[in-house]
Amino acid sequence: MKAFVITIEGMAASESAAKRCIKSVKNFPVEVWKATTPKDDPVRMFESRGINYQFFNEQGNSYQLNCMSAFMSHFRIWEWCAIHEEEVTIFEHDAVAVSPIPNVPYQGCITFGKPSYGKFNQPQTIGVNPLTHKQYFGGAHAYRVKPEAARAFISAAVDQELAGPTDLFLNTSCFPWLQEYYPWPVEARDSFTTIQRKGGCMSKHSWNEATYGIYNVK
Repeated sequence: MKAFVITIEGMAASESAAKRCIKSVKNFPVEVWKATTPKDDPVRMFESRGINYQFFNEQGNSYQLNCMSAFMSHFRIWEWCAIHEEEVTIFEHDAVAVSPIPNVPYQGCITFGKPSYGKFNQPQTIGVNPLTHKQYFGGAHAYRVKPEAARAFISAAVDQELAGPTDLFLNTSCFPWLQEYYPWPVEARDSFTTIQRKGGCMSKHSWNEATYGIYNVK
């Protein structure tokens, strides 16, 4: 099984956070995965794959190209997973393992991450549960995916034109087989964002400019 942490190369804050993530995961190795950024031309990357980007709205609480880039970072790992027929654990750079991440049976995709924003439900069963905390991932900062699930994600994005912000895209309406592990062994410990505008930070993180940075990565 491979494990990757999505990292914005050349951005000190992202590289430092990714190193912290790698160090925190004690029971298997994690490799850096070069993040897609706006300079990689995510519009071209979407169009070359036949992905509609209508749900990435510049007028919303996030920077459009940055949000598209984040989705494409995950999408490229799904492509790797499907091509290599190998399950993958995916971390975002702000993920920190607070306990060992278990190797458990699961259906196609399971999140290990504690939801990082908003109200959420707490699973009532220790171990593997149906996705319970929300109807979608409360942050796509730590999850494991099998090749068949990766292909389902790719098909939903390409054939069904459902691509959108990664955490919202990974939802039980589209993928009722999504699961989560509880107690959550991974938390998002973020002090900056490269995706959210001020409005998104205020709604998700009770934003304070003195303690939380907003970087519109170009």
